[in-house]
Order: sequence, then C-alpha cells, then structure tokens
Amino acid sequence: MGEFDLIARFFKRPAQRQPLGVGDDCALLAPAPGTHLAVSTDMLVEGRHFLPGADPRRLGHKALAVNLSDLAACGARPLAFTLALALPEADEAWLAPFSEGLLALADAHGCELVGGDTTRGPLNICLTVFGEVPAGQALLRSGARAGDDLYVSGTLGDARLALQALRGEVTVPAPVLAAARERLDKPTPRIALGLALRGLATSAIDLSDGLLGDLGHVLHASGVGATVDADAVANLLAAGTAIAPDLRRAYTLAGGDDYELAFTAPPAAREAVRAAAAQADTRVTRIGQIEAAHGLHLVDAHGQPVPGHFASFDHFV
Repeated sequence: MGEFDLIARFFKRPAQRQPLGVGDDCALLAPAPGTHLAVSTDMLVEGRHFLPGADPRRLGHKALAVNLSDLAACGARPLAFTLALALPEADEAWLAPFSEGLLALADAHGCELVGGDTTRGPLNICLTVFGEVPAGQALLRSGARAGDDLYVSGTLGDARLALQALRGEVTVPAPVLAAARERLDKPTPRIALGLALRGLATSAIDLSDGLLGDLGHVLHASGVGATVDADAVANLLAAGTAIAPDLRRAYTLAGGDDYELAFTAPPAAREAVRAAAAQADTRVTRIGQIEAAHGLHLVDAHGQPVPGHFASFDHFV
C-alpha cells in the first residue's frame, strides 16, 4: 500500500462545512464573519508521549483530544484539523483502528480532517487544529486579576497514576487502574465548558504538563500570583483514598496529561460559573485565589503552608 493509497483509504473524506478538504495542495477554511481563527499544534512521539504498543484506536482519540483541549482553553469552536503522520510501515491493522478513533472524536465535535502529510519514520503524530472564536472573546492566559477565584475542571492526577502503575512504580487495585487508564488514554476535551466560559472567565489554560506548571504560565502572563489549596486539589484524584496522601498531592499538583481547564473568574461570578459548568455538564472546583503579589503559594485546608517541591513536566529537563 503506497502513501496516497493509505491517505485515500483511511483519511480522505468529502468536505462538509469547509470549502475544500483533503486532496489539493492547501485546504480552504471558512470561519464565520466576525470571528478570529484559533490555531494550535501538538505532537505525540512514541516513547515520549505514549507507551510503545499503545492501542491505536485510543491513540487516535488522544491525538485529537489533546489538540481540541487547546481550543477549549481559548473558548474556540472546532472547525478543522490537519494530520502529519510518520509511520514505521503502512500497517493496515494499525491504521484502521487509529483512523476510527481519530475520526469518531472529530465527528463528535464537527471538526473536519482537511489535509496533512505522511512519511516513513519512527511513529510520530502531529496535528494542527483550527477553531473559531468571536472577535474579542477569546479566553487568554493574560487576563487573571487579583481577587479572582481559581478553578479547575474535572479530576486531576489520574493519568499520572495510570502511567506510574503501568511502569510498575506503584501498585493499585485493577479497577482503580482501569479507571485511571481511561483518563490517560481517552481524555475528554472540555470544548463545551470553554464555550460556556466566554465572557465570564478572565483567563484560561489547558492542563497538559501539570497544574502548577501550567498555572505558572497564567500568573506570568497576567503579572499576578496565586494561593492554591493543595488539599482541595488532592481531593480531585478520582482514585481518592486508594492512593497515599503524598502521592495524591504530587499527582494532582504536578502530574500532567490531565487535559482539563484551569481558569479564573471574579467572585461575583460564582453563580454564573456554576451555571456554565452545569450547562457544559462538567464538574468544576474552586481551588484558590489570584493575588496581587507575585508568586505561587500552596496551603493546606487550614491555610498553613505546604512544604515540598512539585515539578511539572518539561521535555528538556
């Protein structure tokens, strides 16, 4: 099976909402009048972002989900995406479930595959997503203000727990591992929540490298600091008390691969935030507050400082 046969068989689909999809030198996109185009790229490398031998259907889902999470953090509605794929070989038994997992999530969010590239090489998956957001309504990292509440969506730390268990570094009951592995392999992009937070949240970011590391980007861009309730965060691990307290804290504060949203909003908007979460059918938890003084302070449920160093993921550290 050659390169173009591979594309035609597994990835070429008729253009739907977009004027021109796969098959020409460029795709053509048509964002609605009065909107900005939101663009984001993420790469997944075997052995770095996913374990060798990962289930291809789940990998297809995750490859798109981590990119859609960026659109969610911007409050953008998905439009289309491109796929650049390096493969050791044109393995039909791998490509069929990979494309099925990828395109099922794409269809669920009305996001069309409109182009890309394929080549031979170590397994590497790179997607670029395109979304639209009304001009002036994009959620950014730079809008947090002193006094804002700090929230996160969903649960945290489950993906890190699954990874540690799969590596044999921790031991957990089989049902706990199965649930955690769902969060590692099939994250849920919070598109509905991102859309519901437009005009309400003052800043937002998607959590890919760990809460504290990603929150640091918001604090730097906004020129503010924050106080975070580490116990409230530790309670967001779905496995709960099945995991030792020190590991719960480490996984939830700096575990990575969560693909949830962290966002800020004024205290006066608490009821509106609850309504937005209900509209999006997504749990949100208030975990702290933005401060005028720079720095990130961790406290426990009693307001006492939390000792220790929690390092989020960095590809080059």
